[in-house]
Amino acid sequence: MNLFTGVETNDLFGGEVSPTIAHLVDRAREGSRDEAAALLWTACAMAPQSLPVYYLLYKLHAGLGQLEQAEQAARKGLDAAAQAARLNADWRQVQPGDADFASPGPARFWLFTLKALAFIQLRRGQRDASQGLVEQIGRLDPSDQVGASVVRALLAESQAQTRHA
Repeated sequence: MNLFTGVETNDLFGGEVSPTIAHLVDRAREGSRDEAAALLWTACAMAPQSLPVYYLLYKLHAGLGQLEQAEQAARKGLDAAAQAARLNADWRQVQPGDADFASPGPARFWLFTLKALAFIQLRRGQRDASQGLVEQIGRLDPSDQVGASVVRALLAESQAQTRHA
């Protein structure tokens, strides 16, 4: 379930959060943005294996334009998901077949977070880093189930604008 909206997201996360973490998220939902960030970082510290909290953090920070914090949250989420899915800690070393990226669970969350990191890098002006992430996602998800084509299109548009400037 999406902890902020109540919409089902088990296809992405593959599980529920503990009542303690859900309580912190509920408090974050009711507080200011600064309070929300502090509560969500607290939840990450208390339950570093709770993948949905990383998602909420990087979405919150990215939405506020706090791209450095969004990247930090995404990288921590990527590390936690890699550990849970038994993937190589270096995303560049992950190969097709290392995990089932189409099924709910940590591997799918890892791939989705890789996409988020590509988007964050693009927004930070790090086109080469974003390109590398998008290429890796394409190798691991050739049918584009996580929607990396959106980041790929934004990246192409960004590169075209740079050539015409």
